[in-house]
Amino acid sequence: MRLRFVLSQTFQGLSRNLAMTVSVALVTFVSLMFVGAAALLQTQVGNLKNDWYDKVEVSAFMCPAGSPEPGCAAGEATEDQIGEIGTLLESEALSPYVDEVYLETKDEAYEAFQEQMADTVWAQSLTVEQMQVSYRVKLVDPEQYQIVADELEGRAGVEVVVDQREQLEPLFLVLNRATLLSVGLASVMIVTAVLLITTTIRLSAMSRRRETGIMRLVGASNLFIQLPFMLEGAIAALVGAVLAVGGLFLGVRYLVEDWLAGSTPWVQFVGTSDVLAIAPLLVLAAIALAGISSVVTLGRYTKV
Repeated sequence: MRLRFVLSQTFQGLSRNLAMTVSVALVTFVSLMFVGAAALLQTQVGNLKNDWYDKVEVSAFMCPAGSPEPGCAAGEATEDQIGEIGTLLESEALSPYVDEVYLETKDEAYEAFQEQMADTVWAQSLTVEQMQVSYRVKLVDPEQYQIVADELEGRAGVEVVVDQREQLEPLFLVLNRATLLSVGLASVMIVTAVLLITTTIRLSAMSRRRETGIMRLVGASNLFIQLPFMLEGAIAALVGAVLAVGGLFLGVRYLVEDWLAGSTPWVQFVGTSDVLAIAPLLVLAAIALAGISSVVTLGRYTKV
């Protein structure tokens, strides 16, 4: 009987404030969509770093003939200088940081250039002698690039040291800024959702002040009186959470998995499994929103 009464009061309150209930659900939906998008963006950044950082190489380009770099003032790198760099990369001092070392000769560099730029004018005009020798270094931890770079830069015969990770940092910067933007918008929308839920509960409590007063007179507990109002906010917030999870699932399913992943199969994108992984967190966030709003409101507006 008590459960039936609580449920009847809950649905009665939802029907009385239908417009506000729908507003709460929609605002919660948008808020949690931004929260979920931020979480998925951070997951995507982590996937890209794990996938691409492992493939990142540090390249030490040896001085070619006629290089304008100050370190190449003595001319093209000699065989002794090339050998010294190879010995340094394979030394015990750098062994904790260097995983593999590969020496690309002029002939190999020329062949690779011809394959990649076969349809350009450059491919026809360059010769083997114009290419430069380089070392390709795979690191144990790409984050420790600077240690290896400091050892190589300024060495006799080394023109420039290039970290391929630098080419990826702008992409990660854009994604991280998009994450911050999503978090900022989500914060604003969450505050809006709390205010809307609070207003909805307040209107519902004020419209049933007479029933609340009677329940007080017959000795009803605070929990029994406040439970219908708490359930109203929780139901509206949970509807918003379900909509947010559904929106994220459909977006990732059709925009990411079907479109982006199909056009760029070499990139590890987030998938629907990632959406399902954050779904419980979004539901808990919805419950937390309803709980905070209820605590803020009920203690004041259910007093008689």
